[in-house]
Amino acid sequence: MIFLNLIVIFILGLCVGSFLNVLIDRIPTGKSIWRGRSHCDHCKHVLSWYELIPVVSFFMLERKCRRCHKKISWQYPLIEIITGILFLFTYTLFIQITEVYILLKLIYYLMVISGLIAIFFTDLKYRIIPDEILIVLTAITVFYLFFSQKIQFLNHILSGLVFFSIFLILVIITRGKGMGLGDVKYAFVMGFILGSTSTIVSFYLSFLTGAAVSLILVIRGRKSMKSTIPFGPFLTGATVVSLYYGDYLWNIFRKIIGL
Repeated sequence: MIFLNLIVIFILGLCVGSFLNVLIDRIPTGKSIWRGRSHCDHCKHVLSWYELIPVVSFFMLERKCRRCHKKISWQYPLIEIITGILFLFTYTLFIQITEVYILLKLIYYLMVISGLIAIFFTDLKYRIIPDEILIVLTAITVFYLFFSQKIQFLNHILSGLVFFSIFLILVIITRGKGMGLGDVKYAFVMGFILGSTSTIVSFYLSFLTGAAVSLILVIRGRKSMKSTIPFGPFLTGATVVSLYYGDYLWNIFRKIIGL
C-alpha cells in the first residue's frame, strides 16, 4: 500500500510539474494560464494529449516537435521530474508523523513547494518573481496558519515584515543593483511561510550560496564584478532547505555560537 502511495504521489508531482511549466512560460509574457492549449514554441502546433504526458512524451518524441522537428527544451521534463521528486520526498517525511492536522500540513507543503519551484525557474529564465504566485503563497499560508497554528500567526507575520524591511533597506542602499522590489516582496512571503528561526537560516543560506556562486562565475570568467545574477533562485533554494530543516540547522547554529 505504501509503495502504491509513493507511485501515486510521484505521478501527481509530475502532473503538477507539467502545470508549473505553463505558469513559468505564460505568466511573465502575460498569457492566460487557463485559455489556449499548449503548443510548440517554434511552429505553434497545438499539442495532442499523447504529446502532453509528463516526461514520457518528451522522450517518446525524441525531444523534437512532431510537426517542425525542432528541439524541445529540457526545461519541461526537468521541472516535472524535480517536482515529482520533491513531492515524493515531502510525502516520505510526513508519513512518519502523527499529528491532528497532518493531511492539511502535507497539502500545504506540497502547494508551497510547487509555488517555490515556479518562482525559481521564472526568475532564472525571465528574471521575474510573479506577484500572482506570491499572492497565492500568502493566501494559502494565511489559511494554513489560521486552521492549524494560530499561536504562531503573529510570529510568522513579524518574520515576514522584518525580512521585508531588511531587503528593502538593501535595495535602497544598493540602488536596486543585484536585487529588486520583486525580491523584497518575496522576502516577506519567505518570512511569513518560515517563521522567525527558519527565516534567519534561509537569510544566511541565500546570501552564502549567492556569494559563492557569484564568486565562482567571476573566477571562471562567466561574469564580471559588475554583472548581476537573479537572486530569486538562491532565496528559493534557501527557503526549500529551511522549510524542511530550518529548526535542525538553527539548533546547529546555536551550538556553534554558544547560545
